[in-house]
Amino acid sequence: MDRRTYLKTGTGLLAGGLVAGCTGGGSSGQSGESTTESGGSTESTTQAETTESVVPSTVTIGSDIPYRPFEYETTSGELKGFDVEIAEAIFAGQLGVDYEFQATSFDSIIPSLNNNNFRVIMSAMTINETRDQKVDFSDPYFTAYQTVIVRKGSSISSKSDLKGRPVGVQKGTTGANAAEELKSEFGGDLDLKKYDQINGAFQALINGQVDAVINDNTVNAEFANKRDDVVFLKGDGVAAESDQQAPPYLTLTIENYGIAFREDDDAFRKRVNEALAAIKENGTYDEIYSKYFAG
Repeated sequence: MDRRTYLKTGTGLLAGGLVAGCTGGGSSGQSGESTTESGGSTESTTQAETTESVVPSTVTIGSDIPYRPFEYETTSGELKGFDVEIAEAIFAGQLGVDYEFQATSFDSIIPSLNNNNFRVIMSAMTINETRDQKVDFSDPYFTAYQTVIVRKGSSISSKSDLKGRPVGVQKGTTGANAAEELKSEFGGDLDLKKYDQINGAFQALINGQVDAVINDNTVNAEFANKRDDVVFLKGDGVAAESDQQAPPYLTLTIENYGIAFREDDDAFRKRVNEALAAIKENGTYDEIYSKYFAG
């Protein structure tokens, strides 16, 4: 049987999306959201950290789908993306357990995690102080920038030209936060249009309903590179002002993505961090990265 199975419930959620086969001897008949208490065990800490109480037999992952190239569904119904393959490498490859993706709106994804709807979040989520008050994050696994795309031939050629214009963002994202900061910089003179999913903002740009979209650079690039009528807004930004090598377009922020956990899930987070370090060390991370991102 194929180790990857993509299932949907009647409500359209990805209830068993891309389930990887268990490569170890994990217990069967346990859900990914089973209790995290081992119930009076006298095992040592090292032994306890290998049990179902810390690493479940199936890890349910909350994710905002689609969000190319991190998580998206193909025309044949298969779930793919950078986050999906990193999940495969961490959970199946290193921890030897199954995993499944559950589609969740990004603006409600943290409350859903804390309501025990899934065990972790992998959804190109930026680590920041506001979120860190509600969840705990893994070590960073990706660096991104908030950027601006516009229609080719637009009269917008610099950041200042955005003043007074309608700008599209996705609700609950750091792109929306960056747009709010830009609005403050402009003294309130920025017309923000917020969409449930980033594809709504992209479509609004093409239809002329917004003049620009602010979003993560890799996701903007995934959209813009497939079209000849959308380009990145040029200009210096925070990346150029930092010690990092700046990309050839305007950057509003520098951000790191992390896997989000409930605040009481430290032992599992430790195991995931160890697995993440292992795939970086053995070359798996670089192999996956090169599949999705040029350069």
